[in-house]
Amino acid sequence: MTTYYSKDHEWISVDGDIATVGITNYAQEQLGDVVFVELPDTGKTVSQGDEAAVVESVKAASEVYAPLDGEIVETNGILADEPAKVNEDPEGAAWFVKMKLSNPDQLSELLDEAGYKAFIADL
Repeated sequence: MTTYYSKDHEWISVDGDIATVGITNYAQEQLGDVVFVELPDTGKTVSQGDEAAVVESVKAASEVYAPLDGEIVETNGILADEPAKVNEDPEGAAWFVKMKLSNPDQLSELLDEAGYKAFIADL
């Protein structure tokens, strides 16, 4: 599996034509304690840049954007009952959605790990 990062602080792990999407550790640190996660319905089609989920913390509410075009094929229902998992394991068990990619060429627009680390170092 290859992992990519967006400048909106989502991570994307790709296996074939399925991408697992979550928020980065940097994003969860900026949010603070997550208290609510709103996930989309499976079957929803999203375009790159569309809102794919909402995260609310004690500090703010923030959108999670679709990093690529695709169809939501699975959501992480654990987050509805245990939103704090986002703070515990943002780049692992606290993934938000799985998407079937409709335009894999968009992966070339995303950052690799080194590129993402350089990006957040300048913030």
